[in-house]
This record gives sequence, structure tokens and C-alpha cells, in this order.
Amino acid sequence: MSTTPIGSYKFFQKLHPLSLLAQLTSRRATGCLQVFTESVSWSIYLEDGKLIYASSDKMFDRLEEHTSRLSQQIPTLNSTLMMQVRLIFEANGDNQSMPVPDYQAICWLVNEEYITPPQAAILIDEMAKEVLEAFLAIKQGNYEFNGESPLNQMPRFCRLDLRLLVEHCQKQLRNRQNSPTAVTAPVHTTAYYSTPVSQPQVQPSSSQLKLGEQLQNTNNFENSHLNSSKYQQPSNKNTYTVACIDDSPTVLNSIKHFLDESAFSVVTINDPVKALMQILRSKPDIILLDVEMPNLDGYELCSLLRRHSAFKNTPIIMVTGRTGFIDRAKAKMVRASGYLTKPFSQSDLLKMVFKHIGS
Repeated sequence: MSTTPIGSYKFFQKLHPLSLLAQLTSRRATGCLQVFTESVSWSIYLEDGKLIYASSDKMFDRLEEHTSRLSQQIPTLNSTLMMQVRLIFEANGDNQSMPVPDYQAICWLVNEEYITPPQAAILIDEMAKEVLEAFLAIKQGNYEFNGESPLNQMPRFCRLDLRLLVEHCQKQLRNRQNSPTAVTAPVHTTAYYSTPVSQPQVQPSSSQLKLGEQLQNTNNFENSHLNSSKYQQPSNKNTYTVACIDDSPTVLNSIKHFLDESAFSVVTINDPVKALMQILRSKPDIILLDVEMPNLDGYELCSLLRRHSAFKNTPIIMVTGRTGFIDRAKAKMVRASGYLTKPFSQSDLLKMVFKHIGS
């Protein structure tokens, strides 16, 4: 399959994104178009002039935002699962050891049967529209086209018509410019103690549902490298028991709310003096321990727990509003496993929990 190199530039210049995409489509190009500005980069993956994936900065934020909409139809596609996906794929993205980690995350979701190939096609289609809408607004930058794409060895879920995608994006941009009340939709993040924002239900259209059926080159998942054990979930265990010790009912309720009940059994304890016996009964996989409590502070309780043979290796996370070096040193002295600073988001909490129960 032949490709035509478009060229590459070392210095920023005036760019015409629409013209660039038109060239690639007319030449039925296969490969990856990478575009760079001072603050953002885009990667557009093509096969015979059709778009198979589009990505940009903050790719996992975008993936999480769009999967949250799909979760209306797929209950298992919850925030707990997406945090696992981040831990498996996003951490490896920093050292470039894993090509296109967000696309591999989608492949993993299909491979593990959390979503179907047609649902993956819907997800890619919606994300591509968002990426291209921002891409079309570029005024200057540089680019390069590479005929070799890391997606060549990965499954395909759709081959999208760039012309139709661009028409959709241009219509959205015109509507936004012509509407005096138009505002950019905020990205919702769940803050500590906040009430989660409900996502609108997205009903896929019949044309979207056909995207997965249009696939002409589907790789066999059984032969995919994504079946490697390094991509498996941290454990086969279905439910983790989390013990939360805090004298504040508000904090306990917030943590319980943040931890999805399908994945966690949360034991809340508001009396630090009685905590040891309750923890012995519940046998938690991880302990969240507030530092500032009456009668017995968190450091003392952590030290007591570590002296008990049952909790020598149990992860204990100190939860506190203090951020000083001395407080962190105290936590290390009593052999705490981690340190979670208030206020924290649901994402912060889940990342800390999975970091320790998956190790």
C-alpha cells in the first residue's frame, strides 16, 4: 500500500488544516499526520484516505469524558474501570514505551468485553469529531506525515469518511459562532465533597451503529499482543474491602460515595479507639486513615496497626489536609504506605487505591 509523503517543517508556518486533509483524502493516504503548535499536538491516523483514529493532548481526559456518556447504556463502564484503564495505559505513556496508549486502551476495553466493536466505533467517531473541530481552527504550526503508523498492527473498528466528519465539524463551528448564547461545555470533574454531575444520555444513531459493521480489516483479538499479562487488571478479585477511619461523617460518606459499590465494600469507622477491633473483623484490603482525630491521632493508630501481625503488609494511606515535610516524615516513620492530601477528587482517591491494591 503506497503512501505519498506530504513533507515536514522545522519552523512554524501558516497552516490550512482543511486543505491538508483534502490532500490526504484525495491521495488515499495511509499513515499518521502529526501536527504541532506551540501548546498542542494532533495525531490523525489514516488508511486509504479514511480516518481510523484521531488523538490530541489530554487524550485520557477525552476518553474518560466520552466513555462516561456510553456508561448510560453500559453500567460496567464506570469511573472505577476507567481509573484502572488510566493506571494500565496512561502511566506507560510518559516514557513513550507504548504507542498510541489511548487507542490501545480502547482495544483493551473491547478485548476484555467491556464494550463491543460497534460501541468502540461510536466512541472513536465521537472523539474524532471533537479532535477535528479543534484541529480545523489551527492557524499556524508545523506538521509531518509518516507512512508508517503504530496502528498498523492493531485492530480496526471503523474507517470514517473525512469529508463527512469535516462537514459536521464546520456546521458545529458555524452554529457556535452564530449563537449569541453559545458557551463551551465545561469538563466535569468530581471534587471532594461535591455532588457528581449527571451526564446526559446519548442515544447512538443507526448510522453510528453501522460504523462497526463497515470494518473491512479486522484483526483477530486472540492473536493480538494486547492479551499480554501486563495489560490485565490488577487482580481477579471482584470486590475489595476498604476500611475508612475518620471522625467526620461527611468525609466518610464522601469516600463511600466515591468508591463504586460494584468494586468496593467500604467499612466506615468514626471512633479511632474502637478501630482496631472493627478492622480485625472486616479484614480490609486497604485502610484509609485520617491523621487528625481526637483521643488517638492517625500516626499513633497506624503505628499500632503495624505492630499487629495481620496488618504488617496491609496498605495504609494517611488522609490529611497537612502537606508539610514533617507530616510526610511522620507518615514514613510509622510505615504508612501512602499519603493522600485533602481536598482530593474521586480520580485522586481511585488512583491511590488502585496503586496499592494492584501492587
